Amino acid sequence: MVSIRKALAYSKRKVVPYTRKSKRRNKAYIKSFPSKKMVKFQMGNSEAHRNKKLPFELKMISTEDVQIRDYALEACRQFINKKLDKELAKQYFFQICIHPHHVQRENKMLTGAGADRMSSGMQLSFGRTMNLAAIVKKDTVIFKVATADKKSEEFARGIMKLIKSKLPCKTRFESEGNK
Repeated sequence: MVSIRKALAYSKRKVVPYTRKSKRRNKAYIKSFPSKKMVKFQMGNSEAHRNKKLPFELKMISTEDVQIRDYALEACRQFINKKLDKELAKQYFFQICIHPHHVQRENKMLTGAGADRMSSGMQLSFGRTMNLAAIVKKDTVIFKVATADKKSEEFARGIMKLIKSKLPCKTRFESEGNK
């Protein structure tokens, strides 16, 4: 596996979206696109959610502008889905509401003895594509969980509190549904 830079190198920066991918290679700004780590954005019983049989809805909302890498989103998705599936047995609907489209670049720098002869420094420092990230604005919903009853919603809230450490932003919860 390729080592990646710490998320703090990217997460709190103001960023211009860098996403141009074209079918015609000479029109694309990005020549090599990083592979997607996430393939599923909706899990659980989507039919019950569409038919309004899961009235209790819990949302995790970002309270600051941030970039969230696809690695972090995938780790959260796997953890939440595994716990909900084990406890609630398909009586839930889980959705990731943000999509990683922004391509992060990295200009590799050499350090140590002899690095001045190897590295070009800031000359041609545009960087190679490394990761995908979702650009999240303040008050954007990150995750949404719908459940059948209040007890299940409290269980989902407990699980979502456990994944706060995997995300590079501060979050809050909002509940909707029958009180």
